Amino acid sequence: MSDPWLQATAGDLGREIGRGAIDPLDLAETYLDAARSHAAGARIYVRLTPDRTRAEATAARTRARDGVRRGPLDGVPISWKDLFDTAGIGTEAGSALLKGRIPEQDAACLAMATARGLVCLGKTHMAELAFSGLGLNPVTQTPPCVNDPAADPGGSSSGAAASVAFGMAAAGIGSDTGGSVRLPAAWNNLVGLKTTAGLISLHGVVPLCGSLDTVGPLCRSVEDAALLLEALTGMRTDLAGAGLSGARFAVCKTSMLSDLESGVAQGFEGAVRRLSSAGATLEDVEIPAVAEVLAIGGVLVPVEACAQWHTEIESRGDVMFPEIRKRFETGRQFSGVDYVAAYKRMLGLRRAYPAQTAGYDAILAPTCPILPPALDRLLTDSDYYVWANLMALRNTRVGNLLGLCALTLPTAVPGVGLMMLAPPGDDRRLLRLGQGVEQVLNTA
Repeated sequence: MSDPWLQATAGDLGREIGRGAIDPLDLAETYLDAARSHAAGARIYVRLTPDRTRAEATAARTRARDGVRRGPLDGVPISWKDLFDTAGIGTEAGSALLKGRIPEQDAACLAMATARGLVCLGKTHMAELAFSGLGLNPVTQTPPCVNDPAADPGGSSSGAAASVAFGMAAAGIGSDTGGSVRLPAAWNNLVGLKTTAGLISLHGVVPLCGSLDTVGPLCRSVEDAALLLEALTGMRTDLAGAGLSGARFAVCKTSMLSDLESGVAQGFEGAVRRLSSAGATLEDVEIPAVAEVLAIGGVLVPVEACAQWHTEIESRGDVMFPEIRKRFETGRQFSGVDYVAAYKRMLGLRRAYPAQTAGYDAILAPTCPILPPALDRLLTDSDYYVWANLMALRNTRVGNLLGLCALTLPTAVPGVGLMMLAPPGDDRRLLRLGQGVEQVLNTA
C-alpha cells in the first residue's frame, strides 16, 4: 500500500491527506524508511532529520484531523539541499570548508515552508559550494543519476533531484545560480523551476553569487512546482483551464541549438513537433542578447564567487575538490574594471532582451546540450571535466544572466529536458504555460 506513495506527486499526496486517506506520520515514516533502506540513501542524504520530521508530521496529522490544514501540501515530506540553514542541524554546502557548521536558525524559505505545513525529511548532497553544473563531489558524496548509475546526476542540486527521482522525497528544494535546479531535474526526468531572482528569500542560504542565486523546486509535475512556489512565497498559481490555445513560442537558434548531442536533439525536436501539432505557434528566432550574455558570463560568475569565498579558500583550499577550487580561483584573472564593464553590459542586455523577444509567450531551448557524462572520465580527465561543466551550463545560465524565470520539463527521451524561458516576474504565467506543455508531452 505504501509503495505508490513514494512515486506520487506532492499534490496528490496533499489531496489524500486532506480527505483522510493518508496519515502524515505514516507518510513521513514511509519516506524515512525508504531513505534509510535504499542502497543509495547515504549518497543522496547528508543527514536525515527524523526527530524534526516526526514532530512536523505529527502536527500535520493533528491539523488534518481538526480540519485546519495550513495549505495543500500540509503534511507532505520534502528534502532540502544542504545549503539551506536548519536550526541546530549541520549545513555544510557540500564542502569540507564548512565542516561542523551548525546554524542557529532556519533559512527564511525553510521557515516559510514549515509554517505552511511542509515536513522536512533531511538535507541532500550537492556539488561543493554549489559551484558546478555537475553533481560530482569526491569530498562528500556524488548522488546517483536515475537513468545511468555510471553517469553524473547533474548539479549542483544533485541530491535534491536524486531524492525525488529515487522515491526518497515527494519533492526537493534546491538553488539555481547558473542551472543548478534545471540541470539535475532534466538529467533525472523531473520538473525544475528557476524562479525570478529575489522572489524567494536568500536569507539563511549559503551564498555563491548573491546577484544570481535563486531558490527553486525539483518535483514530479508542474502542479507540484506551482504548489511549492506557493509554499515558499504565499503566491498562488491558478492552473485551472491552462492550455496552449493561442500560445506563441520562439525556438532560440542563437547559441542554444549548437553542438547538441544526438539524443538531446531527438528529445527536443520531438517535443517541439508535439507542441506544434497541438496548435501552438513556434518560430525559429535569433536572439542576439543570448550570445552576448554568454560571452560575459565567464567573467561575472567566477569573480563574484571568488570574492565570496577567497578568504576560506586561501586558508584551507587544500580540503576542496581541485576542479571546484580552480573554478573559484579563475575569478582572480579579472580586474575590477573587467567585472564592472561586464556587469554594466549584462544590465544593458537585460534591457535589450524584451525587444528581441517581443510577441512570444516563452522562449524554448534544450535544457542542456549534452546528456549526463560518465563519472569515471570526469574524475580522471580534467580537460573533459571543464568541457562537460561548461557545456552543461551553457543553455541554463542564459536565464540567470538575463534575469529570467525558467522551467524545465522532461521529454520522451530520458535525461533530455525542454526549457521554457519567460520574463522576470512571470513565474506564475510560465507555470500556466508549462501546465499546457506538460499535458501535451504526457499525452500518449
